[in-house]
Amino acid sequence: MAVQGSSDIVVDELYETTQRLRQFVEARLRTGGASVARLRAMRMLARAEQPLRMRDLSEMTGVSARTTTSIIDSLERDGLVERVRHPHDRRAFLLRLTEKGVECHREAEAVDRQALAEATATLTTEDRTRLRTLLARIREATS
Repeated sequence: MAVQGSSDIVVDELYETTQRLRQFVEARLRTGGASVARLRAMRMLARAEQPLRMRDLSEMTGVSARTTTSIIDSLERDGLVERVRHPHDRRAFLLRLTEKGVECHREAEAVDRQALAEATATLTTEDRTRLRTLLARIREATS
């Protein structure tokens, strides 16, 4: 049961569940040298049709520019991301995955899928449908 941190126990349990799920996935990703934050950045770069500006990546991941820069710096140090000159703005750089980054992304996605499958294995199809419906109702009420 969640430690009461708000005026609504359901919200507390939702936050606690989300935090535990992130820690669960994070622990599994860490064994391969990845993290949830690094996976999210690689995921956006992999899905992009063209290299991305740092600002665009920051907006897509919902992470501050400073944090995005730190994540990209670490990915670049590990040879997973490279900065390339913007074709129309000499002052700007674009980000793209290297070949090593594409492979690392593929491996991290497989670990992520497996971890999430383990975490949700006890949910029936009906449970999943009902949970998604309830979460959608909360999102609709807050948009």
